[in-house]
Amino acid sequence: MQRLIKACLGEETDCTPVWFMRQAGRYLPGYRELRRAHSLLEIIRSPQLAAKVASEPVLRFGFDGAIVFSDIILPLTTMGVNLELEEGVGPVIREPLRTPDSVGHIFPGRAEDLTFIYRQIELLRETLPNVPVIGFAGAPFTLASYLIEGQYSRAFEQTKSFMYRNTEAWGSLMKNVMETVIAYLKAQVRHGVEVLQLFDSWVGALSPNDFREYVKPYVQQILAEIVGVPRIYFGTSIAGLLQELSDLEFDVLGIDWRVNIGVAWREVGKKSVQGNLDPSTLLGGQGIALKEAKSILNDVSNRPGHVFNLGHGVLPQTDPAVVKAVVDFVHTHTER
Repeated sequence: MQRLIKACLGEETDCTPVWFMRQAGRYLPGYRELRRAHSLLEIIRSPQLAAKVASEPVLRFGFDGAIVFSDIILPLTTMGVNLELEEGVGPVIREPLRTPDSVGHIFPGRAEDLTFIYRQIELLRETLPNVPVIGFAGAPFTLASYLIEGQYSRAFEQTKSFMYRNTEAWGSLMKNVMETVIAYLKAQVRHGVEVLQLFDSWVGALSPNDFREYVKPYVQQILAEIVGVPRIYFGTSIAGLLQELSDLEFDVLGIDWRVNIGVAWREVGKKSVQGNLDPSTLLGGQGIALKEAKSILNDVSNRPGHVFNLGHGVLPQTDPAVVKAVVDFVHTHTER
């Protein structure tokens, strides 16, 4: 069993496994060369190109997992949503949902419409037979917020207003998104992913009470229905939600740098924890990056069940040499 899977399950490993969110893409020369000829969606929809992008950082840096090259909002395209991926902006939905009637046009998507993702998974398994492939999807609240806001929002005013004022329509929307995500994740497992991450990137915008009432049941059902592979649940700014999150059926809690890893671990008990280096430290050069990585590892004290990761994605201006230095440092510093 590979060290990433063992760590996700809380088992002893020869050293701490490492992978980074957005480890493939914007900061790598190979990806930048591809982008001169192809749009982001063109790469995602080409299994060969996407597998090439996803495998590059594993081969170059020695990451312990290869994450599928895609975007968390991709399942929304199977629900009849017209979206674009804009450079420097991210996902953009031109006709956001702002009324209960607009939700009536949203139905669960067809996982079979994303065959190019499943072929990418198969190619990654062939290219990297000894490295687990990490599949993923956005969680219902995060995807619903894109549907309602139209793009990333700092305060999520439209989403929260809709949630409070249109409880029935909110429940219908969340249920349809949830069913779409479940089908998509199950399809990824069938085609060979060995670890899954549920990205609830914006869930930290919610209070504990709102999370419990409006979001938690849908997350719980997704996690309950995905079996056979380790499940990572990741969110940002979740320090205030740790108690609510602790009884969810994930195997690993992914955290950002805004919460101490020891504090998070006390809340989740025997489950594993992933994180939590601030991506900005990589911009400070090798010295500061290794210093901060060592601080995290000291807090963990070689406890089984730690997956070393960033607290969010690799930033575009990151020096690949610093990434390599951090990966090597974590592996050597944690040798058992």
